[in-house]
Amino acid sequence: MHLTTISVALPRDVPHGDRTVSTGIFKTAVHGPVRVLTEQLEGDGQADRIHHGGPDKAVYAYAAEHYDWWQQELGRDDLVPGHFGENLTIAGLDENELCIGDQLAIGSARFVVTQPRVPCFKLGLRFGDASLPKRFADSLHSGVYLRVLDLGIIEAGDPVQRVARGQGQIAIRPLFHAYLHPNEPATQALLARALTVPELSAEWRSSIERRLARRHADGLSPDNGDAP
Repeated sequence: MHLTTISVALPRDVPHGDRTVSTGIFKTAVHGPVRVLTEQLEGDGQADRIHHGGPDKAVYAYAAEHYDWWQQELGRDDLVPGHFGENLTIAGLDENELCIGDQLAIGSARFVVTQPRVPCFKLGLRFGDASLPKRFADSLHSGVYLRVLDLGIIEAGDPVQRVARGQGQIAIRPLFHAYLHPNEPATQALLARALTVPELSAEWRSSIERRLARRHADGLSPDNGDAP
């Protein structure tokens, strides 16, 4: 893997129906070295700190290869790195291979994978298409959120090295599918296993626990995929 582009943005107000919302999703590429701070990249920001940002979602990374797929899917030729709101566009990032808890070294900084990205309505604002969040989720091209382990300096062109594997090696793509389809029999054990990974974000840990609790309340279990 290697880092192709770094993108940042400070929040700005944009129209949304009959109101105005503040969002930092309109990322643009920056050149030269960029400092990695505790909860964000230098020059970046999040408007809604309740649902975005924080230690578990300090930096968002997306696969450069997904852009070709989306250009075909959407019939658009205007997509540029940062269009999906990512900070790091990484060539070779593969959600079928990258796992929760994997540690990535980029430049002098180090990160750990904490969760896939669940899109909100602001992705639709960025694309001018309210259907985009659902299409994004259905595609399973989720990208990954990263927690900062070591502060440092990164720059486009840096290699991205996986320097440690997460416990249980639970890959991002199957975990995201399980998260979106918690009633499928095969997903229950995977969701339960994800709770054993220390690096799983607090947000996803809480959400998975709620999903499993509802499942058990209905008389189902990871070992019993059919309703009684």
